[in-house]
Amino acid sequence: MLDFPRWKVATIWAMLALLCALSIPTFLPESVTSNWPIHPRVNKGLDLAGGSYLMLEADTQDLANTRIEALREQIQGTMRNGTPRIEIGDISTRNNQISFLLRDPSQVDAARERLLGITGGGAGMTGQREWDIQVVDSSRFVLSPTQAGLQQAIKVAMEDATDVVRRRIDELGTREPTIVRQGDNRILVQVPGLQNPQALKDLLGKTAKLEFKLVDTNANPADTARGVAPIGSQILPSVTPGLPPTVVKRSVIISGDQLADARQAFDQQTNAPNIQITFNATGGNRFARVTQANVGKPFAIIIDNKVVSAPRIETAILGGSAVISGSFTTDSANQLAIALRSGKLAINLKVIEESTVGPDLGADSIRSGIMACAVAVALVVAFMFVTYGRFGLYANIAVIINVFVILGVLAMLKGTLTLPGIAGFVLTIGTAVDANVLINERIREERRRGRSVVQAVELGYKEASRTIFEANMTHAISGFIMFALGSGPVKGFAVVLLIGIATSVFTAVTFTRMLVAQWIRREKPKTINI
Repeated sequence: MLDFPRWKVATIWAMLALLCALSIPTFLPESVTSNWPIHPRVNKGLDLAGGSYLMLEADTQDLANTRIEALREQIQGTMRNGTPRIEIGDISTRNNQISFLLRDPSQVDAARERLLGITGGGAGMTGQREWDIQVVDSSRFVLSPTQAGLQQAIKVAMEDATDVVRRRIDELGTREPTIVRQGDNRILVQVPGLQNPQALKDLLGKTAKLEFKLVDTNANPADTARGVAPIGSQILPSVTPGLPPTVVKRSVIISGDQLADARQAFDQQTNAPNIQITFNATGGNRFARVTQANVGKPFAIIIDNKVVSAPRIETAILGGSAVISGSFTTDSANQLAIALRSGKLAINLKVIEESTVGPDLGADSIRSGIMACAVAVALVVAFMFVTYGRFGLYANIAVIINVFVILGVLAMLKGTLTLPGIAGFVLTIGTAVDANVLINERIREERRRGRSVVQAVELGYKEASRTIFEANMTHAISGFIMFALGSGPVKGFAVVLLIGIATSVFTAVTFTRMLVAQWIRREKPKTINI
């Protein structure tokens, strides 16, 4: 137990020195460390650094409408392109249902089979039906979404939306945002260091649903003014206030799903901000075919169901790229480019709660946390030295090193320190010497039994280690449960607690045992005062 070869001593000192060195950038201003090739740093959470807080809520009714519209297009394509072709009348999407009439009632069974194919056999991944399919009056089909199917769609859409929100915030260059689900249809967003929530709201509020559609040039202006669109078309407003709405075909030429990249740029002639977009191979080929077949016709560029522009196709666009121009500023074009390349939101999100947290509270919390840590360390050091003498001194050295090691591990993991994390930090310091108390008391007990110095120290570390391990395992289990089930501040507390448990056990047991072993081998004491 007291055998420490030179390679082992060197390894322990090197590892502790490295972790302590990793903690140094945390104590220095960011302006000093920004030019360092490597500068691990413990980031401050929202409650310490200040920042923006948003609560986003999903528009579930819009998702329901989107599902119905998507199924309507699938039904049209499946009935028209299948063999044999099944003729159907106009499709109605009123009252959150899809209904259509077969022109040939003898094709009811064939139509039902095709509907089952595009609705997943009538059941979703959960094994529950997502759509109810009914036949009314022998030739009219009515499809209604089930509650189970809608809930499953909301769940999937919220998971996708959370990923998109995270990608968009990462594009801002912020550090350690907190993005967590709240309930079935809400997302909590906390971005430390961002004092202007409006830019964040503008970015996250964009669904970024990009579509290219042909303009319906045959629409009657009088009907358009009354809000009546021809069959197979729809009326969409302009993104620019004051401009009249545009009648476009419902069929999508190309969508944002086929987008490969989007970047803010400038028009070479007018120097006006615009957005250059690049399609993937599939999207580029489709865009080339459609523009080649519709030269001379206008097409609309639509974002979030609003027409950005409706240029005329002068020639086939074969390069797999296009330019979106409009009334953009540099900031708005950049935000839209971020939203487009990070992916469209599968469900509309609206801000229902927002706040800006100033750094003043964080500064007070940091000062209080540093004071609490200093007081805790001072009291622990004084108690251990007075009670256990030399062995208390070794425990104190381990406590001080443990403080820097915890910060070094957090910096290496690019962790975020929050106010609850400071509480976990102080708690860890306060309990860091528990292991040394157990060891020292066991050494005392062995000395009373007449053991020699070497035997007493060896048995003290050996016998106490089992108790220390079991006690910290129960402690760690609680920390793992908080980490797995908690979120935000609770998870931050758990992270610091778990790191503190691991580092304190190492420094309190292995490190102090090494110091004691070196002292005994060097001094060969006949007795010890403990």
